[in-house]
Amino acid sequence: MSIERRDMDDGTRWSATALLARAAIADVRADERLRGAIDDFFLDEDARLDERTRIAMAAVLGDLTSGIEAALRHHAARLLATRDVGALAEALGAEGRGMLDRLIGAGLVRDADLMRELLGRVRQDLLADALPSDAPEDPDRASLLPRLAQHGDSVVAASAIALLSAESRRRMPPAPGQPNPSDLPAELHHRLVWWIAAALRERFADAAGEALPALDRALAEAALRSIAAHDEGDRLEATALRLAAALDPQSNELPGLLVEALADRRLSLFVALLAHALGLDYEDAREVVLDPGAERLWLLLRALELDRESIARIGLALSDADPRRDIDRFAEGLDAIVAVDALQARQALAPLLLHRDYRAALVALGRKR
Repeated sequence: MSIERRDMDDGTRWSATALLARAAIADVRADERLRGAIDDFFLDEDARLDERTRIAMAAVLGDLTSGIEAALRHHAARLLATRDVGALAEALGAEGRGMLDRLIGAGLVRDADLMRELLGRVRQDLLADALPSDAPEDPDRASLLPRLAQHGDSVVAASAIALLSAESRRRMPPAPGQPNPSDLPAELHHRLVWWIAAALRERFADAAGEALPALDRALAEAALRSIAAHDEGDRLEATALRLAAALDPQSNELPGLLVEALADRRLSLFVALLAHALGLDYEDAREVVLDPGAERLWLLLRALELDRESIARIGLALSDADPRRDIDRFAEGLDAIVAVDALQARQALAPLLLHRDYRAALVALGRKR
């Protein structure tokens, strides 16, 4: 490599310009890294994601964006091919890359509603996987959900089968060529679809040239098709709530169902049973269950008048599954938990029954005080 001084030609000037541009970008990135490091340093330990959760969140986000992107690209390319824009259709139908990076770079996936849903989903799945699997008292008796699928009440049986199917879809990736449902609430699915459609438009705008209006129409039609095909009633959370409503357990039946749902590692049903019993949204009940401090969970269980043994079994199962929970502290506080009157517990939990947007507004006002 020669380092002798020579006259600058156009190529050298272009290289110098590119180097200056990259240096400017590096300066911005260095500042962003510093601000990120500062935020991380002052973050409470309870708020920091562990590595397992972080990896799972990245995987879920990647699967969601790649699944929606593939569906949009495929349908939009098919539309363009029928409209005599073959070259653009071929480019659009090729393998995609970097969609999630683009959405992250634009700050879009910092959306609080989206992150709340995905973090709740990931933590629920991780906790469910870690729950201890208790041996049944009767080894000849089927576990809870398969048993409910054979229930004499056809509504209960159909709801149990739907939950088994929803769990399978959530856990198992679809076969090649099969659609990859986002399994998101409708509003969040719509939001993500339009973000990805816009990112695809940005990526292919230059290649489209005069065919840009055709690209816009094809992407919009593909997005609307994805939105129309999305049924949030098929989501795991919705099917769990339907089963809880079909069972509609009475006060003497609920403790046994809750304990067995955890023993069967059916955390979604455990959450849904709590939500149904107190009239909570699934997301709010899930947040209470996943909170490692568990103060609200103990109040919720006392509001439902669960006895000491049932609360102890639930607390031990959750403590075994979640290393963030202090099992000794739980054991020491069990007498105090059981001593809480059911009416007092319901009064303490009253804010959870308020409309979520109203609660969010109250929290926002309190934060600015």
